[in-house]
Amino acid sequence: MVRAAVAGIAGRMGSRVAQIIGQTEGMELTGGFEFPGRPLVGKDLAEAIGGSPTGKTIGGRIEDVMGDADVIIDFTTASSSLEHLRVASAHGVSMVIGSTGFAREQLDEAAGLASAVSCVISPNMSVGVNIMFKMAAEAARLLGDSCDIEIVEAHHRFKKDAPSGTAMKLGQIVAEALGRDLAQVGVYGRRGMTGERTLPEIGIHSIRGGDIVGEHTVIFASLGERIEIVHRAHSRDNFAWGAIRAANWVIGRPAGIYDMSDVLGIK
Repeated sequence: MVRAAVAGIAGRMGSRVAQIIGQTEGMELTGGFEFPGRPLVGKDLAEAIGGSPTGKTIGGRIEDVMGDADVIIDFTTASSSLEHLRVASAHGVSMVIGSTGFAREQLDEAAGLASAVSCVISPNMSVGVNIMFKMAAEAARLLGDSCDIEIVEAHHRFKKDAPSGTAMKLGQIVAEALGRDLAQVGVYGRRGMTGERTLPEIGIHSIRGGDIVGEHTVIFASLGERIEIVHRAHSRDNFAWGAIRAANWVIGRPAGIYDMSDVLGIK
């Protein structure tokens, strides 16, 4: 039995992950926690996930769930997830992190912390998106410098970071496939007299509105034709199911940082 606890259990993703854990054979929801001072801290888990009272209360810090968990699933923020990983690493508890917006130095610290514990970090837990990553890399390798590459992502109005972690990952993947450095060739939106588009640049553009769950498009455009690779998420459940698949996979793995391509065996 995999014992799982959820960070940010009262949030949109956290509550859904917790609900699905309760429906998954071989898994047990052992706890959840929120930021200190949040209204549901100290209340029964059912206040966040629905159903009958569980007899387990929502904690105000990660330490409140450490004793009963084999793995922590975390869809909070980059800074919070890193702090949680510091604690989990010290206690030898694995993590699955779906938070986005990590800076390079934060990922470097996470890699150091994961020398003591196994951890899956992915900007997108969706199986479909991770297949998209592989397809985009292969398309970039096959097309080479024959196409202009543009990435467009769309999300709900509540999303705080832009571009999305998934769009940035797509940019890094196609840049690496072409031997380019995204830090040098990435262009984020265009306005005014920008001049003619250069061949090496990779455009990344963000749309925010309404309740769009998540859409990503990679465009390979040449003079005369274009190829588009598109993924549209219809609900958050695909991210939750992916995280639960990762949580079951990461238990017992050697210490280190993994991503969803490792979980899916498509690296």
